[in-house]
Amino acid sequence: MADITIVQQHVLSMDDARSAAQKVADQMQADYEMNWEWQGDVLAFKRSGFSGTLALAEGEATLELSLGIMLRGFAKKIEEQVTKNMAKVFGVDLDSQG
Repeated sequence: MADITIVQQHVLSMDDARSAAQKVADQMQADYEMNWEWQGDVLAFKRSGFSGTLALAEGEATLELSLGIMLRGFAKKIEEQVTKNMAKVFGVDLDSQG
């Protein structure tokens, strides 16, 4: 079971959504030495301390993260930051909502 689940709505085509997710994966690999692989429309990633998936569908992207014991205390902060990053990557302006 995931420690963090974020569903981000988007208006991107599947190709554009995949390109956006790929940019995130490339950056995460550079920043965090994380391994990733595509499994259909699901980007699976893993490194010591956490793992997860980013599943793409028409109109939404679903991120599920499983955190290691050392990171669980930071789950709320991680969720807040990842939510902001996903909104940015998938072209949603959080400041204009609400």
